[in-house]
Amino acid sequence: MSTGKSQQLLLSFLVKEKCDFSNPLWINCISQMRLKNRRCRRIAMKRRRSIIRPRNAIGNKVRTLKKLVPNCESMGVEGLFRETADYIVALQMRVKLMQDMVNLLSASGDE
Repeated sequence: MSTGKSQQLLLSFLVKEKCDFSNPLWINCISQMRLKNRRCRRIAMKRRRSIIRPRNAIGNKVRTLKKLVPNCESMGVEGLFRETADYIVALQMRVKLMQDMVNLLSASGDE
């Protein structure tokens, strides 16, 4: 059983038994339980945020990739990756063609 639930059960039991909560020890104990619950909630929220962030980061990267690869704005992720691979191959071919043209033209200029 989690600590928060056990504390809530203890508190509800003490209320049912009509314990005297005017005693300073009880007040301190109850306030400590509430503070601990707040801290636990804060830690849990931080953990949730850290779990959510990577998903947003991946989504941002996918959106950026959709902007970079032409005609991919309406594609799903799987199609986007296929198109991206094809686009990279096409760009590599263009670069190789341009390098060959530069080498050919520079060789003919030297003669």
